[in-house]
Amino acid sequence: MIRTRVGYAGGSKDNPTYYNLGDHTETVQIDYDPTRISYEELLDVFWDSHHPVRPSLSAQYKSIIFYHDEEQKRLALESKARREAELNQTIYTEIVPYSRFYLAEDYHQKYYLSNVPDLKKELTAIYPDIHDFTDSTAVARVNGYAGGNGNMENLKQEIDLYGLSPAAKQRLLALFGSEDK
Repeated sequence: MIRTRVGYAGGSKDNPTYYNLGDHTETVQIDYDPTRISYEELLDVFWDSHHPVRPSLSAQYKSIIFYHDEEQKRLALESKARREAELNQTIYTEIVPYSRFYLAEDYHQKYYLSNVPDLKKELTAIYPDIHDFTDSTAVARVNGYAGGNGNMENLKQEIDLYGLSPAAKQRLLALFGSEDK
């Protein structure tokens, strides 16, 4: 991943906030390098990361894919059909055109990292401006590993790129290793 940011999309209200969401859905914006991970692989992660056979109780938490072009739409629809066939159940995920993304409040960003205060503190020192912090590839990667995503081989290959102290590197390796990867 190049960057992940949480926010709101899919609704008609301008400038939604967590407490004034309107008809928007909480979502994740993903910037990725298609030479390293394909859109199809991202769709697999999406389907594996939640229970799309449950209807959503509100617009805020609905399962939704926002596509940016006709190829993404086609791939999303095909992956949904495949998953429905595999599960032999109806999937309630909506597949709709992207229109606009509104960045969520600062305190909603990098959830997994928020649960590891020592790592977050160190990365905040490297990226003191909240926009730089939220937009940082290194912060997105560490957040992902803090959430148990990825694999130990990749973490070991790239950990020196994050700008972490030796103690923080050991903390991240130990934290990720405890996830039984």
